[in-house]
Amino acid sequence: MLADFRRPSHGEADGRLLDRHFTARDLPLLRVLVEERAAWAGLPEARRGDFVLAVDEIATNAIEHAGGRGHLVLRRVDGELECTISDSGPGFSEEVIPDVLPGLDGAHSGRGLWLTRLVSDRLAVRAGSVGSIVTLAMRVR
Repeated sequence: MLADFRRPSHGEADGRLLDRHFTARDLPLLRVLVEERAAWAGLPEARRGDFVLAVDEIATNAIEHAGGRGHLVLRRVDGELECTISDSGPGFSEEVIPDVLPGLDGAHSGRGLWLTRLVSDRLAVRAGSVGSIVTLAMRVR
């Protein structure tokens, strides 16, 4: 069944490589698909692991803090690999992302967001019609 998802569709005008709804049980497959699409899009191997880790952290947050499901869209846009994850949770803003590694400042949460900001070339959080929309991107060099 995985073979059905290996090739990005080539007809998408918006550079879309992956468009999936997900739950907790989909996370392992989602990591594989994101890594395959990142390789196909030309993201260097040295950065691919960081990208997959960052996507996984945001997707896991959507599951743990925002209703148990999310929606991921992966695109190649203007020399970047961009991942947008939306959820239907209570929402949050970039202000909740710690400035220093959580734990060093007494915080017990926020490591995934902190890590994502650290490894991404671009990170944005905005409110959706319901929940939050997190967009992270890495330049394809």
